[in-house]
Amino acid sequence: MSAASRSVRQSLALVALLVRDYDEAIAFYVGVLGFTLVEDTPIPAQNKRWVIVAAPGATESALLLARASNEDQAARIGDQTGGRVFLFLHTDDFWRDFKRYSDRGVVFVRPPAREPHGTVAVFRDLYGNLWDLVQPSRTR
Repeated sequence: MSAASRSVRQSLALVALLVRDYDEAIAFYVGVLGFTLVEDTPIPAQNKRWVIVAAPGATESALLLARASNEDQAARIGDQTGGRVFLFLHTDDFWRDFKRYSDRGVVFVRPPAREPHGTVAVFRDLYGNLWDLVQPSRTR
């Protein structure tokens, strides 16, 4: 079988998200947003932890909560994309999640709107990163 005739399957597994502190990040992503704590493994030799969280129902993607380990990394906490929306959280029920997050103190910086790609609102995580909460208008 030639390389051209084989099917290639790839997926984006982890996105590293710079955080100030593992436990405060876990408290927000798991306790407030309702993500699942997939793994929390100490790595003593490097004075860090391997912390992975995933959105409810996620099967291929997750966040690696990466504690900043120097001043350059610390300066980028909350602004890894220069003020643009960084992450897009798809949901099967926008209004359920919008209400739940609002009730839990999540700050929405752009109110809900109906866009061609779906219903969307922008919220800020505990570090200031911007996220789109999106209920897509159609599946991809």
